[in-house]
Amino acid sequence: MDFQKSRTKANLARAYAGECQDGAFYQFIIKDCQQDYKFLSTLLKGIAKNEMAHAGMYYKTIVKLAKNKATNIDICAGYSFAPYQFPQSLTAALDVERQEALSIYPEFARIAREEGFPEAADVFETVSHDEQHHITLLTQITERLAKHTLYKSDTDTFWLCSNCAHHAYLPEAWQTCPSCGFPQGYVEFSLVEVLPNAEKAELHKKYGDGTQHSKPAKGSAVKPQKPA
Repeated sequence: MDFQKSRTKANLARAYAGECQDGAFYQFIIKDCQQDYKFLSTLLKGIAKNEMAHAGMYYKTIVKLAKNKATNIDICAGYSFAPYQFPQSLTAALDVERQEALSIYPEFARIAREEGFPEAADVFETVSHDEQHHITLLTQITERLAKHTLYKSDTDTFWLCSNCAHHAYLPEAWQTCPSCGFPQGYVEFSLVEVLPNAEKAELHKKYGDGTQHSKPAKGSAVKPQKPA
């Protein structure tokens, strides 16, 4: 199939635009939370960097498959502009990650393979896999913020000041570092890197397996980009 006439070309452009918006949205969240949650803002900077890397992957794929003949690509997709006040903004970002990883990109990959563009399909699947790591991190952060347990634990936990390296095993991190005087937001907290299989299954049940698109939850930062 001619790439210039394919649905994959439009889907790559939609994905590129979506990742750019995701990266910008995280930057807005960072600006809103960095004063009180310094270490969390550092984690979010890493996620924002990931999103721009994904955008670059899509951009390079378009240029390569178009043989440097892609100029302007019209994109017909919905992109909402949800409020980014912290911490509600993290819930909106999490919903977008779920939509992209479990519904949108798997569907784009399926279309790309059907049209004969396995390289594009591989990129969609790779980014989908990467976004699932974001889901793992953001799920824990949003739940712990909602329960006020970001810096609390049922058992003695290792806490480390990211400014001076003061550390201790305590059920709850200090409000002010006893060594340097920096606030609790500078304390590093640990997250589980992989979701349990039961939670993964529940996510796939709720958001689909890539064969169809789920509707975005109210307040999503970016609406799903429908296939062309």
